[in-house]
Amino acid sequence: MSAAPRAGSPEARLAGLAAGAAPEEALALFDALGPVEPAAMIGRWRGSGLPTGSPLDGLLEAYGWYGKEFLDAETVHPLLFTTRSGPRPVDPAFVPMAVLRDRPALAHSRAARAAFRLARPLVTTTRPRARLRTVEHRGVHTAAMVYDALPIIDVFRRVSDDVRLGVMDLRGLDGPFFFVLTREG
Repeated sequence: MSAAPRAGSPEARLAGLAAGAAPEEALALFDALGPVEPAAMIGRWRGSGLPTGSPLDGLLEAYGWYGKEFLDAETVHPLLFTTRSGPRPVDPAFVPMAVLRDRPALAHSRAARAAFRLARPLVTTTRPRARLRTVEHRGVHTAAMVYDALPIIDVFRRVSDDVRLGVMDLRGLDGPFFFVLTREG
């Protein structure tokens, strides 16, 4: 059992937002966190959303999102989903981002989730679908994952050695979408 985070620490601040926060609160925490070197992202990470009122809140989890995997700067699996045989990478090029962004009620529907479960084996891949780079975001140079086929950049800040706060920068999304990554192992 891990110890409770120290009051006022980044971990405690993040824990205080876990049940839901205003986007401004999440951005304030994100801006207060230090940068991440790309090398510090190498490994497999378990993902979870940080609810802030984004239309994407809870969506990845509803579809069985597991997390992300960074093998090196050129070999990144941006979307791992849970399967019976363990986490498997899905090619994000087949994710209907316009539907997720513009029609969240449809994306959250039971029928859409069932269709994805049926299609998931067809969109599983072994090829990397993103790259890891350093970008300047909100005035800080930090690690970011750049998708190969989608207008998305996931930007990371350091909560602790094994926890990252991420924000998805998606062209056309009105506000930020936040998520938390926890290192496996």
